[in-house]
Amino acid sequence: MKTLILLAKGFETMEFSPFIDIMGWAQNDYGYDTHVVTCGFQKQVVSAFNIPVIVDTLIDNINSADYDALAIPGGFEEYGFYEEAYNENFLEVIKHFDLGKKPIASVCVGSLPVGKSGVLQNRKATTYHLNGGYRQEQLKAFGVNLVNEPIVVDENIITSYCPETAPQVAFKLLELLTSKQQAEIVKSAMGFSRV
Repeated sequence: MKTLILLAKGFETMEFSPFIDIMGWAQNDYGYDTHVVTCGFQKQVVSAFNIPVIVDTLIDNINSADYDALAIPGGFEEYGFYEEAYNENFLEVIKHFDLGKKPIASVCVGSLPVGKSGVLQNRKATTYHLNGGYRQEQLKAFGVNLVNEPIVVDENIITSYCPETAPQVAFKLLELLTSKQQAEIVKSAMGFSRV
């Protein structure tokens, strides 16, 4: 199974790396079919705090039929996150994954482009909840039924409310792609759950 990680410039590395590590542990240590493909508008995507990441493919080359799930880390407005996250091509990728009822996992403000795409209309979701909840108000403006909880799952879409939730979101995605039992094995091996 292939997960596409959609990176807008200014993405937050802490929200990106759990998908790489958790799917990597699952594949490397347990032989799970959890291949990850990174994608951006340019071959080099510069994250928040100016960390360059070379992606596997460009957004113009994406065919959602080739992937089983989508992951979207959030990012910083100051580093241009919304310039690409709100780009119509970015939103179209999200719509295609939702049309196929494929899992879409977003962390923190990664849910805002999901909301802007229209796929969260009248559905439950969350986003960054601190600083007076202004990002949650933005999400509500897209017709979302806001739930102020760390992680919210509505059918195929996972949203969360801050960077701290990134590993839990990645484990939830792993669970949807494999099984609860298989995800727990990886979680335990990585020290996230005590046996």
